[in-house]
Amino acid sequence: MQENTKSSFIGLVPLLIFILFYLGTGIFLQMNNTPMAFYQLPSPVAVTLGIIAAFILFKGTIQEKCTTFLEGCGHQDIITMCVIYLLAGAFASTAKNMGGVDSTVNLALNYIPVQFLAPGLFIVAGFISTATGTSVGAIVSIAPIAVGLADKSGVSLPLILAAVMGGSMFGDNLSVISDTTIAATRTQGVDMRDKFKVNLYIAIPAAVITIILLLIFGAPETITNLGSLEFSFIKVIPYIAVLIMAISGMNVFMVLTLGILIAGIIGLAYGNFTLLTFAKGVNSGFENMNEIFLLSLLSGGLGTMTAKAGGIQWIINKIQKIIVGKKTAKLGIGLLVSLTDIAVANNTVAIIINGSIAKKISHKYNVDPRESAALLDIFSCVFQGMIPYGAQMLILLNFAADKVSPMTLIPLLWYQILLLVFTLIFIKFDLTEKIKRI
Repeated sequence: MQENTKSSFIGLVPLLIFILFYLGTGIFLQMNNTPMAFYQLPSPVAVTLGIIAAFILFKGTIQEKCTTFLEGCGHQDIITMCVIYLLAGAFASTAKNMGGVDSTVNLALNYIPVQFLAPGLFIVAGFISTATGTSVGAIVSIAPIAVGLADKSGVSLPLILAAVMGGSMFGDNLSVISDTTIAATRTQGVDMRDKFKVNLYIAIPAAVITIILLLIFGAPETITNLGSLEFSFIKVIPYIAVLIMAISGMNVFMVLTLGILIAGIIGLAYGNFTLLTFAKGVNSGFENMNEIFLLSLLSGGLGTMTAKAGGIQWIINKIQKIIVGKKTAKLGIGLLVSLTDIAVANNTVAIIINGSIAKKISHKYNVDPRESAALLDIFSCVFQGMIPYGAQMLILLNFAADKVSPMTLIPLLWYQILLLVFTLIFIKFDLTEKIKRI
């Protein structure tokens, strides 16, 4: 990505308008005890206010601004995510309509004690996202089942969702085939295995403590014997197939498309729907993802306008001024990628934008490039897994059918919080040299 040297606080203003208006409205309504406060203002409307502000405040002709905005909307990462949303919605709808969710939930509850559901989901999500390199893929695969498990087991739904999110971000951060890992290692000029080693020493303690916390707090207040629950193993097959295909490294579009077809064939064979109702179910799944689709498309355009107007570079310039030594250089790298991720809501893009800057800072202040690569990946994943308008949060909460708000979920994202804490400890005590000797 070509560096933009233009720096302007005005470039940030439209983005701040979107974030403050969206979060501010939700917080205000929450304080006034409005049910589902953060869902009262449609997020695409909030981001549209930021876009209007960008067209008013930024220099250039209307045509130039439109071109920049549409370039952002049409960026490959944005379009890829939007298509995944649609396919994920269609798969979830089809699998549910043919009884797949109920069968999978009942199967799990027959063999897994309810007190182990939350840590179990964290581990499974971590395994899938590590194997596939995508947190979104793990969330799409597990979230519908997780919601059903919470409903039937009595385990807290927000805690179950937080476990899925934490495990998904664990794998996203560590996987050697993750786009964040690839971006971080390439921009810093290090091997993936070297970055993985540094990263592992920070992530494992955070994951272990998270699992312990989920074991302690993840059991329902009253453990009820649910008895033997009926299920059809055939109807579990679509989920198993999706997991196996995802872990095998198959393209995510193919995984979800084949998942829809497998669920559809089983549903037709069992008489759960006809060809017409199958088609309507797929379309219903598309419609369920409309808000996420629009928000991602519009925020992609706003993010590109913000970057071109110098908003991201303004953040970079300000943070570079506070760097005075090795430790502050590491913190500066973390701040840069964190704030950029909050601005563009895409951790891979945040790493790419800051990669060359981080490499220069590392060279100037003698920061091990393996460490700078790990820091870029960790900080971006921490915040990507917490921002309310990020793809991961949007997809996860969409499967919960608006039963959980982002502000309820964020305090329970123990893995992301602990990962940040252990990273700061890592920086404070300069543990890179000790890792080199292990």
